[in-house]
Amino acid sequence: MPPLLRDAALTTAFDHGADRYDRLVALNPGYHAQLRRSARRLGLADGGAGRRVLDLGCGTGASTAALAAAFPAAQIVGVDASAGMLDRARAKRWPSRVRFVHAPAEELHRGAVPGPFDAVLAAYLFRNLTDPDAVLRTVHRLLAPGGRLAVHEYALGGRRVDRLVWTGVCRGVVLPLGTATGDRDLYRHLWRSVVEFDTAPAFGARLCRAGFERVRVLPLPGWQTGVTHTFLGRRAGAETDGAPTDGAEAHGAEAGGARTGPVGTGRVRTGGPQAGGTS
Repeated sequence: MPPLLRDAALTTAFDHGADRYDRLVALNPGYHAQLRRSARRLGLADGGAGRRVLDLGCGTGASTAALAAAFPAAQIVGVDASAGMLDRARAKRWPSRVRFVHAPAEELHRGAVPGPFDAVLAAYLFRNLTDPDAVLRTVHRLLAPGGRLAVHEYALGGRRVDRLVWTGVCRGVVLPLGTATGDRDLYRHLWRSVVEFDTAPAFGARLCRAGFERVRVLPLPGWQTGVTHTFLGRRAGAETDGAPTDGAEAHGAEAGGARTGPVGTGRVRTGGPQAGGTS
C-alpha cells in the first residue's frame, strides 16, 4: 500500500479535490453542526468582542463559518496550505472581520501569521501533519496567556468498534464517492490517516506534552461518537475573557457523560466512556 500523502503531495491532492469538497462533506450527517459545537466549546464571552481567533487549516471555510457563527464579534483569520481550498473559501460571502491567509501550518513559526491569538480552532488538521508536535508548540506560542485551543479531529476512541465503524463508513461510502469524483487518493488518505493516527486519549496526552493545560477530550454525538472528538486546552496565564468558569463546561453535557481526572496538571480529562475506551 502506498504511503500516506504528506506535505506537497497532500496539498496537491487537496487542490485537485477542492471544487468537489463541499459537496462531499455535505453528505456527512452533522458535519457542520459538529464543527459549530467544537467552535462554541472555545467559550469566548461577549461573542468574542475584542478577540482574535485563528482557524488553522480552514480548508473551504466550513470551520471558519462555524467560528463566525459562534463568535459574531471576533476577528477571524483562516489559514490553509491549499490554494485551491482557499479559493473556494474566499469565493463565499464573509463579513469584513474575516480574512484568509495562504500558508502551511508548518510555516507559522516563521511569522506567516503573527500572533497573539485569543483562541485557535484546528479542524481535521493534525493527523495530516508530518510533525504535529512542532505545530502544536507553535500554536502554543501564538496564543495569548490564557488563550484557548480547540482541535476538532477524527481520532478513534480506542475501542475495536470505533475502528470498525470508521473503516466500514470509508469502504462503503467515502472511498466509492472519492473514486467516482476522481479523488480516490485523497479519500484513501483520509481513511488511513485516521486509522494510523493517535487514539483520542493519546492525542490528549500529546497536547499536554506540548505545554497545554486543562486538557480535555470531549466526544461528539451521532454516528461519529468514538470517531470524532473535540480536544480542548489552554496556554497558562490569565483568562482571556475574565470568565470565572470554563466556557466549554456549558457544552460538555451535550456530548456525553461525566468527566474524570484532575484539572490543569498535565493530565487529561475525558468526556465520557467513548473518549477513552480500550481496544
